[in-house]
Amino acid sequence: MIDIKDNAPERAILIGVRTNDISKEKLEEHLDELEMLADTAGADTVFKIIQDRKRVDSAFFIGKGKAEEIAELIELNDIKLVIFDEDLTQTQVRNLEKLFERKILDRSGLILDIFASHAKTNEAKTQVELAQLQYMLPRLTRAWTHLSKQYGGIGTKGPGETQIETDRRIIRTRISKLKEKLHNIEIQYETKSMRRKEFVTASLVGYTNAGKSTLLNTLTDAGVLAENKLFATLDSTTRNYELAKNKTILLSDTVGFIRKLPHNLVASFKSTLNVVREADIILHVVDVTHPYFEDHMYVVDETLNELGCGKKTRINIFNKVDALINKEKIEYVRNKFPGSILLSAQRGINIGQLKEKLEEIYEQNYVTHRVKLHAKDSRIVSQIHSLAEVISTEYNDEYVEVSYHASNINHNKIQSMINAIEKSKN
Repeated sequence: MIDIKDNAPERAILIGVRTNDISKEKLEEHLDELEMLADTAGADTVFKIIQDRKRVDSAFFIGKGKAEEIAELIELNDIKLVIFDEDLTQTQVRNLEKLFERKILDRSGLILDIFASHAKTNEAKTQVELAQLQYMLPRLTRAWTHLSKQYGGIGTKGPGETQIETDRRIIRTRISKLKEKLHNIEIQYETKSMRRKEFVTASLVGYTNAGKSTLLNTLTDAGVLAENKLFATLDSTTRNYELAKNKTILLSDTVGFIRKLPHNLVASFKSTLNVVREADIILHVVDVTHPYFEDHMYVVDETLNELGCGKKTRINIFNKVDALINKEKIEYVRNKFPGSILLSAQRGINIGQLKEKLEEIYEQNYVTHRVKLHAKDSRIVSQIHSLAEVISTEYNDEYVEVSYHASNINHNKIQSMINAIEKSKN
């Protein structure tokens, strides 16, 4: 695996290609984001280069002439790392490595490297390794270090097998084992998540660095790491958030999204992203100060659709309103995104509005009901007390009437128990 970490920051060149379908301003913003990614990974950006082309070059991505110019720049400025803003093919990587004689990374490879350095739990490490190996498999070149010694004889293809073929076989075997491991993690997660079904759940999503972790900390005192770095959070964190007396929701924070997020990474993080899939409410946190915040919203929407969450109840939360220089943007957001909330997670501005909105949605997931039971059915009365908030209990001769407030799920459980008893009596 390529690892760009070292004691000292590696000097890097960032390269993007501008074709007819993207403006120069947007590509510059993409490269600025790539620079933030490089900085997060521990690289020092020395040059950012934009090459205008009608289409990318199949052999060198930027064309052989431009690649030769960059090769001279690399040599003169002691560049150790070349990072491209788009994904490269195996052919492009091989040709560029041969010409530059330096490490080559594309955007996906860089993101995967950052994820690998930020993975702390066993689950996150497994997910990242699987995504890295799936990314690596079609891109193996001679520049990759050997994954193991080459052996011949029984059980192998023989001494004539090339090192790359050997490495590919080792990777496929490891991928298979990691998939099995993640499958077992998935089963364990499903068991845990069954306990959460009785609660209303909300999940914080958003473009990376939008302020999700800061908002979770403000609402719940979660103590989650919140810093001005991309992908500071990888593992999901879930905390109780009390809206009012006897009204608590489960609030979860998870990894931020980003444009061109590697598909293998989304697939590998399936178990971590299950908190988003299973949430009753999606809280989409947006950095309203970013000049391309609507593009970021589109990226998040696309990722949510990929996860099958596109139709869930959603609240758009425009964060960092305190840092907004252009106050006209507030009116623009209110008109274009009605029902949204503008707040500052860091300073606690308008947090009350969010709380009121969540309480309103919370009530939509609950029902108030009154049941009449036989006094002998004390077990059902006891179950109602454990599954719901009992408002009143009235005894009348042989009967007891119970009024309760419960989630739709627990209300259905109570009704099923009552129906089962009635059925047994008939």
